[in-house]
Amino acid sequence: MARKKLRIGLIGYGFMGRTHSNAFHQAGRFFDLKYTPELIAVCGRDQANAEAHAANWGFSSIETDWRKLIERDDIDLIDIAAPNNVHHDIAIAAAEAGKMVMCEKPLGRNAAESQAMVAAVEKAGVANMVWYNYRRIPAITLAKQLIDAGKLGRIYHYRAKFLQDWTIADDLPQGGPGLWRLDADVAGSGVTGDLLAHCIDTAMWLNGPIDTVSGTTETFIKERMHSLTGNVAPVTIDDASLFMARFDNGSLATFEATRYARGHKALYTLEINGEHASISWDLHDLNRIEYFDHADESQMRGWRSIHVTDGDHPYMDKWWVPGLSIGYEHSFVHQFADFVASLSSKQPAMPNFRDALATDLVTDAVLKSAKSGKWENAHK
Repeated sequence: MARKKLRIGLIGYGFMGRTHSNAFHQAGRFFDLKYTPELIAVCGRDQANAEAHAANWGFSSIETDWRKLIERDDIDLIDIAAPNNVHHDIAIAAAEAGKMVMCEKPLGRNAAESQAMVAAVEKAGVANMVWYNYRRIPAITLAKQLIDAGKLGRIYHYRAKFLQDWTIADDLPQGGPGLWRLDADVAGSGVTGDLLAHCIDTAMWLNGPIDTVSGTTETFIKERMHSLTGNVAPVTIDDASLFMARFDNGSLATFEATRYARGHKALYTLEINGEHASISWDLHDLNRIEYFDHADESQMRGWRSIHVTDGDHPYMDKWWVPGLSIGYEHSFVHQFADFVASLSSKQPAMPNFRDALATDLVTDAVLKSAKSGKWENAHK
């Protein structure tokens, strides 16, 4: 049977644009896709950068105006890998044009933007997905299977942290290419919407909805030069964020993220404690979960290390022989493969826009709590 074509228009040629482009190329080489990805156009404001990305990744054309890209009738899927401040307008315009939409996280700069994006894709009835890629790391997917199978029993605790150190410098500017995450007008928030959003999405996928939160944030450097204007301006993003949470299932949680943890480039860890068993995971050793099962004989009871590379582990039958690891980039390959599979199965590709809205409601509640000093509802 001949494969259908999936004609892709990518918006953004930075870090995320590269991960997505790699996924488009690799998915069909390892997964039995019913659609053949065709890289039709890449769009970005800088023509030279767009041309360089197109040449390197095999896009057949470029655009410098995302509106023109959406107007094209030779594109089925708009993939948004541009900064957060344009997600809202692009996604809505793409949906209204009848295009499928994939979007980098967070979905919007706040829940209000995300709600409008959800309404647009649901009204148009177009396939949609948000690139929360950590769900697709095989070890995390295995943890999900163990939890859903009841291996942990009732969940009591969930704790996650995501630590970086790349902004510890008084003279680091804010805004512009490469540093837009330090500009609240573009990013929406700091580590809450950037790093903690990943932790929150994974947590709710594994453990269900979050009910209430109590958070605090800190901005350690109060003023920075803006790289686009040259003017010194207040810093309005959060450099560090931590919060406590209660899940709908009654379990308790702590979440922490910062860009001021010297010595950490991308330390993302999580641990889940249940009535029967516990699971922990560390991004630095992403192919492994640590698992404790209280049902083991007492003399042999202890944490076991499971190297998630066997053919019966999630996704791993598509890759190498048992024992050989895969990496960060493969999570994007898995996500794109799952999105394409959803087009045939007619089942929603997860997380979809509505799932990502739930994460944005939590991040909004954390930021609200940091200002109010109160526990805040994370469902609205």
